[in-house]
Amino acid sequence: AGVQGGGVEGGRAAVILEQGSPLQMIQLLQSPWEDRFRVCLDLVRLLHFLSRSPLGSVALLDFQPRQFVTVSGQLKLTDLDDASAEETACQTDADCTLQFPHRNFTLSCSARGVCEGLNEKRNIYNAYRFFFTYLLPHQAPPSLTHLVDHIMNATGELREDINQTLEAFEHILLLYKSGLYLDNLPPSIIRDYTVMRGMGTTGNVEYRCWPSYSLQGCVLSVHSAREAAYICNSHSQCSSFTLTGQKTWTGRLLASFRSSFDHLVADGMSEVYVKKTKVPANPLL
Repeated sequence: AGVQGGGVEGGRAAVILEQGSPLQMIQLLQSPWEDRFRVCLDLVRLLHFLSRSPLGSVALLDFQPRQFVTVSGQLKLTDLDDASAEETACQTDADCTLQFPHRNFTLSCSARGVCEGLNEKRNIYNAYRFFFTYLLPHQAPPSLTHLVDHIMNATGELREDINQTLEAFEHILLLYKSGLYLDNLPPSIIRDYTVMRGMGTTGNVEYRCWPSYSLQGCVLSVHSAREAAYICNSHSQCSSFTLTGQKTWTGRLLASFRSSFDHLVADGMSEVYVKKTKVPANPLL
């Protein structure tokens, strides 16, 4: 079960539990970038909350993926047994060393005699080494790669706090959902395609791409038909694609790409885009 939240009223504590699925890292590694980004974003939002919890700044002492579950695709913490809000006492900066298997960091000893931000920094670096390293950079949209690289460098070197880290993630989410990162795509790219609205296809000749939402073909998340056209142009096998109206958690469209198809059929929810040089001579309706 995942810990969703709780409250205290009249001296009694209330905890809400949800049934979740164990986090499967191997499965996540094979998932589209958008789903892997969601896990990382949810984790950063959780760490932001823990840095300002009613108990103070809380450190997760066991950061293994087994401590998390997903509920309807959203990351949740399974329990708080391995969490601590204890602040580390210090006299000098040398008392504030964060030790990891391959890196050590020295933080500041504050005027009140505790290590400044130690719990928060511990969480950020563990998020980097257990999650971000494996899930975030690979297959990121090319126009967002520099922003992803910034997050990787900043968290890997502990250069930014959790506020700055969350701001960087939310900025990527805004660009990704709004399609602003596609500004350099020429509007004319879609003119190379003939669109047939209210139509679907049968007799499809599929090809596979990675990472795809379908194991049987090439189904990818796109912001618009313009981005789908750009992707189709970059795939040598692609001659057409379909927008079905299905959406991902970000509100983006799912596009199905194919090499060819036999027939067009009525489908009020779909739009078929065919490269003008490869439009079937006599498509059967």
